[in-house]
Amino acid sequence: MTTQERPLRVGLVGCGKISEAYLRAGYHEYAYVACADLDEARAVATAETYRLQPMPVSELLSHPEVDIVCNLTVPLAHYDISRAPPEKGKHVYSEKPLGVAREQGAARVRTAAATGLSIGCAPDTFLGAGLQTCRRVIDEGRIGVPVAAMANFASHGPEGWHPDPAFYYQRGGGPLFDMAPYYLTALISLLGPIERVAGISKGTGTQRVIRSGARKSEVLHVDVPTHVIGVLDFRAGPLATIVASFEVWKTQLPRLEIHGTEASLALPDPNTFGGPVLLFPAGSADWEEIPTKELGVHQRGVGLADLAASLMGTGHNRASGDLAYHVLDTMEALVESGQEGKYIELTSTVERPPARTVP
Repeated sequence: MTTQERPLRVGLVGCGKISEAYLRAGYHEYAYVACADLDEARAVATAETYRLQPMPVSELLSHPEVDIVCNLTVPLAHYDISRAPPEKGKHVYSEKPLGVAREQGAARVRTAAATGLSIGCAPDTFLGAGLQTCRRVIDEGRIGVPVAAMANFASHGPEGWHPDPAFYYQRGGGPLFDMAPYYLTALISLLGPIERVAGISKGTGTQRVIRSGARKSEVLHVDVPTHVIGVLDFRAGPLATIVASFEVWKTQLPRLEIHGTEASLALPDPNTFGGPVLLFPAGSADWEEIPTKELGVHQRGVGLADLAASLMGTGHNRASGDLAYHVLDTMEALVESGQEGKYIELTSTVERPPARTVP
């Protein structure tokens, strides 16, 4: 816990596309004061737009006026950037995944514990109005005992729309490490920790062609699985299936559903903060929509706000390093299961983060 007055001061590393969503968000718990990027011109442009102090990455990581480093670099750089701030006495909030390997995530969690500093990690969409409404529905017992869940992310990859999609096909990317964290974090926040998994995947070693933007027609080598299927066995009893794919041109699969002994629950896209939330009680004729507006949150940065509030003793760090590590452990285990042809028992665990309420 810190005695610093709010708002805490945040230095942002990585001024790429996702930084715009973070910088546009407004939370009273923190304020951005500086930004850095390996591309100096991009850092300067971001600083001018949002009235920040541009500086080299190394300077920002140790700057005395930065309390929290917000790490928005590409996945392969997450670990190298985030392991430095604890040594400089700074807290870290990172984009997902926590690392590109289980060992990286474990090292970050250990370092934070040893230094007394905090880690937060995206995704924070599970703190939005939509998924928090689902949390309330489940906690109130409206679906009965959760029995089963299904999660499906299926597209044909980002090369058709993203201006610089190469990192999606490098280690730490792909549909599993890039998109499954939204689905896994949502499920863990609602159903609790996962005990063991089984998985199978394919697609490594292929190529993709960029279809838009300045790099159109450039060929990308694919170093990660592009189609992953998994089974998740939750400690509390539910079983879930998950599909994460960059091999699907179009689909009508439900994104996320949880089924209980008394009702079925259709959840919103876990990559968003809103609804709709649909409930189908046993014996009903049709789905009923559950209102979500009273829960408020609809923008990125709420996880960072939670981290800042926890440091001031006024809130919980719900999008925690422990939660992100359990997600990373799950993803690594899904890949290992396919390679070894057996269930993989997870060595990590985490408690469901506290539900979010609006003051």
